[in-house]
Amino acid sequence: MPGIDAAVETIFGPIAAFLSAVVFYKAPIFGGVPIIVVWLMAAAIFLTVWLRFQPITGLKHSIQVIRGRYTAKTDPGEVSSFQALATELSGTVGLGNIAGVAVAIAAGGPGAALWIAIFGFFAMSVKMAEATLGVMYRKVNADGTTEGGPMYYLRDGLAQIGRRRLGRVLAVLYAIFTLVGVFGAGNLFQSNQVAAIVASSTGSEFLSGNQWLIGAVMALLTAIVILGGVTKIARWTSAITPAMAVLYVLCTLAIILVNIEALPAAVATIFTSAFTADGVTGGIIGVAVIGIQRALFSNAAGVGSAGMAHSASKTKEPATEGFTALWEPLVDSIGVCMLTAIAVVITGVYQGGGEDGVALTAAAFGTVAGWFPSLLTVAVALFGFSTVLAYAYYGELSAKFLFGSSALVQNAFRIAWVLAVIVGAAISLDSVIAFSDAMFFLMSVPNLLGIYFLARVLRLEILRHRYRVSVGALSEVESDLQVGMGSHEPTAEQVAAEEHRTLTEELRLADLHRQLAEDPDFPVRADHHDEDLASPMGETDYDDWAQDPEGDGDPQAERSPAGA
Repeated sequence: MPGIDAAVETIFGPIAAFLSAVVFYKAPIFGGVPIIVVWLMAAAIFLTVWLRFQPITGLKHSIQVIRGRYTAKTDPGEVSSFQALATELSGTVGLGNIAGVAVAIAAGGPGAALWIAIFGFFAMSVKMAEATLGVMYRKVNADGTTEGGPMYYLRDGLAQIGRRRLGRVLAVLYAIFTLVGVFGAGNLFQSNQVAAIVASSTGSEFLSGNQWLIGAVMALLTAIVILGGVTKIARWTSAITPAMAVLYVLCTLAIILVNIEALPAAVATIFTSAFTADGVTGGIIGVAVIGIQRALFSNAAGVGSAGMAHSASKTKEPATEGFTALWEPLVDSIGVCMLTAIAVVITGVYQGGGEDGVALTAAAFGTVAGWFPSLLTVAVALFGFSTVLAYAYYGELSAKFLFGSSALVQNAFRIAWVLAVIVGAAISLDSVIAFSDAMFFLMSVPNLLGIYFLARVLRLEILRHRYRVSVGALSEVESDLQVGMGSHEPTAEQVAAEEHRTLTEELRLADLHRQLAEDPDFPVRADHHDEDLASPMGETDYDDWAQDPEGDGDPQAERSPAGA
């Protein structure tokens, strides 16, 4: 439909070009360094140090968390930690791991792959921060459904530390950027690329001229899934993500085995060229920038999606989701991206240059057998479809935050999302996608700014969790009540037992508070505390976090820590 494309390009092109130039502005150093990359990179390094290198020190504990041993089926939430992990991976493991890595190597040499992996390590702390805060400030509705993400921890978290107005502004900006950004990066672009690759691989002129048919099939499958909400999305992604990962890993291992004699040289080339960048603009720094940029664009650390995916998890301990989210860049940038890099380097296909990353990766697949690139087509289709599912949830959360959690808003968004899949497959909409990409990375500005403000709250939550586990104050849940990695719905008996336990604990605490209030020797009561406070010690005040200097309400009122 070239006529529609041309019309949209004429109207929307200048706007998209201006916004892209602003968001992806390159500082004139080392061959050009995008400011947005520096912004993301600085946050990743800061959080890794600030949280005391949890990607190393907390990795062992995170395995037990992912297996659901520290969360109960009766905890508030809708999905398991593993399902939240799969949902987020569905949104990040995709064309960037296949096409983006190959393009990075073609542009910056094999050394760019090492920088992708190095910065994937630092990105683990960013995901940890987003997921932890996403659970801390999520909203749990009366029916058990959840709503969370950066817009909630920006609004309620910043209100808690006395920056209510700033938090509201950042939250609204984030929700707007997300609502627009996910339509381009997570829908239009994905459906367009999947349709183009499937049509090309079949060699059918009919499909090439009617890509909307592929989009219609994809839209139908999308509708079937997203109409079931986050629980159904999580079930599908937790099945699709492992399947597509296994398929892709086996394919890349087959490429390595077929070219096994070149493996030592390929690995050596990746390591040595990371620090010898001959012919690359900006030298070693230029190679590093290319690799770091690809890592950040691939794993999306900093845009806040992990905060949305994990806000639906069943847990009373926000930090458990932080330890789960650690694995996302590990799988994405260090695992899948490095396997792609070795496949591209070991076959030498990058030496011919080219900007079509899928074509370069397909050429590497072709070294195994003539039919082998067909498996890449299947992997790309799965990657694209799972990304559409994951981003549908992120977009819906943003729409609900902006327009309310009504059934009308929910259904209107889902209909628009499904129709956009067909539109994206039928026409390229290059300027619309460019505009959406810019909005997508603008999400990182309010998100990371809020995380900086909440850094002390975040570190307290993470380190407190680690300490409680180390001293035995927080132990594994009973095996029959553990969320696990499969079914996480509690039985009626388990729900009743949890309600009885909660009531008993509330009565015990109420009796303890009464006894302390009546004890004349209890020494810590301050004169200014009201008589109706739940605790005779009054409300804990950490650097005036809970105060409201603007006088527009109680900042604690809207917060629901861990959905408790």
